[in-house]
Amino acid sequence: MFKKILIANRGEIACRVAQTARRLGVRTVAVYSEADAQAAHVGACDEAVPIGGHAAKDSYLQWQRILDAAKATGAQAVHPGYGFLSENEDFARACAAAGLVFIGPPPEAIAAMGSKAAAKALMAEAGVPLVPGYHGDNNDPQFLLGQAEAIGFPVLIKASAGGGGRGMRRVDRAEDFVAALVSCQREAAASFGNDHVLVERYVTRPRHIEIQVFADTQGQCVYLFERDCSVQRRHQKVLEEAPAPGLSAERRAEMGAAAVAAAQAVGYVGAGTVEFIAEERDDGDIRFYFMEMNTRLQVEHPVTEAITGLDLVEWQLRVAAGQPLPRRQDELRIHGHAIEARICAENPDAGFLPATGTLQVLRWPAHVAFQRGGDALTPAPVRVDAGVREGDAISPHYDSMVAKLIVWGEDRAQALARLDAALRDTRIVGLATNVAFLRRVVGSRAFATADLDTALIERERPALFGHAGLPLEVAAAGVVAHQLRHEQTLEGSDPWSRRDGWRLHGGARRRIDLALGGEHHGFTLARLHDGALRLSLGEQHWPLGWRALGEDRYEVLLAGQRHVLAVHAAGETLAVFGEHGSLELSEYDPIAHAADQAGGGGSLTAPMPGKVVALLVQAGATVTAGQPLAVMEAMKMEHTLHAPRDGVVGELLYAVGDQVSEGAALLTLAGE
Repeated sequence: MFKKILIANRGEIACRVAQTARRLGVRTVAVYSEADAQAAHVGACDEAVPIGGHAAKDSYLQWQRILDAAKATGAQAVHPGYGFLSENEDFARACAAAGLVFIGPPPEAIAAMGSKAAAKALMAEAGVPLVPGYHGDNNDPQFLLGQAEAIGFPVLIKASAGGGGRGMRRVDRAEDFVAALVSCQREAAASFGNDHVLVERYVTRPRHIEIQVFADTQGQCVYLFERDCSVQRRHQKVLEEAPAPGLSAERRAEMGAAAVAAAQAVGYVGAGTVEFIAEERDDGDIRFYFMEMNTRLQVEHPVTEAITGLDLVEWQLRVAAGQPLPRRQDELRIHGHAIEARICAENPDAGFLPATGTLQVLRWPAHVAFQRGGDALTPAPVRVDAGVREGDAISPHYDSMVAKLIVWGEDRAQALARLDAALRDTRIVGLATNVAFLRRVVGSRAFATADLDTALIERERPALFGHAGLPLEVAAAGVVAHQLRHEQTLEGSDPWSRRDGWRLHGGARRRIDLALGGEHHGFTLARLHDGALRLSLGEQHWPLGWRALGEDRYEVLLAGQRHVLAVHAAGETLAVFGEHGSLELSEYDPIAHAADQAGGGGSLTAPMPGKVVALLVQAGATVTAGQPLAVMEAMKMEHTLHAPRDGVVGELLYAVGDQVSEGAALLTLAGE
């Protein structure tokens, strides 16, 4: 086994590798950018080396600096994690040239599977089923349009060199094909340095089922069963589970054998994932087609660990050190059911726009870290894999994922119940996240009944989007309880110095001014003659009672209805969490807003920090509401910005390639 390894990555995967390495007695070296100088993964490792600026291209993608750090610290091997350099064949070769072990597959295997087009040709030779499509080298737009028309719409354009949903678009009409192609190629070039694409028939009700494979240097290869990753937005995974619901043992074995054949066809070593598109036929049988192979560990590997009881990172280290696979195929078993939810900094109701900010409050549900039991892991009912801590900042430089929440149950029903409860008890304040959205997905009819395909989120849109969370009056009652408790703590028991409006004779009233989504709500809290409380908003009145249950937790009785709420104050933000949702309010100062004037919407503003990659109009152009005006790139994804209303474009305030901050005006828009 190695004495010291360098982890060429950041976030939760770097923390996870450090955790397993420490258990095996292996020391670890972290690398970090300027943005990550105080990051969790830096503290998780034994040593740390700075490698450059904030952006990935100035740090985590600078592989010569990583190799220099490995040599300077005496590391014997490099673990690439996932993303960044994990599937870079040149980096793998450079590690070998520097005398370092690359903890991953051989460069030749990365190269073979790195091009989707070339990989499909190899898979055809190996007898692995393929989706009909064009996988050649001709990327002329008109030629590809002709191929798409021959295949038949809808089609899927896919970046040949990458994954993660980047450089991928569904196209339903011929007239939309070229514009989608240009966008895919631009995004692919930015993400992978290669704008080559392929075109395939779009499977109308596809399931995304992937097989975890593992191979050693002795020629042994096994599959560790499957994961269903069908719940996606923008072709990126949201929820993953293992095993795949409804998959028969016979089909599982067939897909596993195909995945092993795919790995062996390229001389694979280490952890990899063979991804399939599957479609359910009218008779209930599942037909599957090879999609791609990810030549690295996957973000969703914890669900495989949960159902097999195996530490896949440990397997990676042992295989890279030349040891044989710890288990044979006939020794592998499935135990229970596991589901992973990706918690991301994003706003689902705004088209999943990524969010940035500081994690002012970060509270996880009760969870258990890895537990060893002999040579296997004891499944944890709830597990959190996070590379952030309370007070850390989520920047625009890296992926939007904050953490992974993994649950395990004896069966799928128990796992679903545990995931719902764990999401309910997850509290994040300081930036928008998808936690409430994830809970709605988990509770949706389609997911609960395992009616799965990659369009699930769109099919369930009415149930998933535009929900306010807690009723406003319930959230306001939680804020009142929190404020009253805080005042009592400051003032003690002397009634004459209390600030709650107490009077010797008669009642008292006080204003509670709150804002929700920029809209002011002026509540009134009245203490009646008998000491009872009443909360009012306009002509609505609710009798109010409350008591503290613990730190930041309250039992609130509002008009006779009992609510258990958690309230967190962070700056002017007041976040209230309840059994059935949450709501973020802010303190509102009527005097400070007295001079506010209604804006006329005279500009197009950036909804998040990022880079301008395209301006689709020129000054003087007449535009209509909803028309695409600009394209921004943030957190590795492109986002098209549309005209907020009809008007005439005035001045273009930024150029292509400029970095802009959130709220920056990109162009002016005057009325016609």
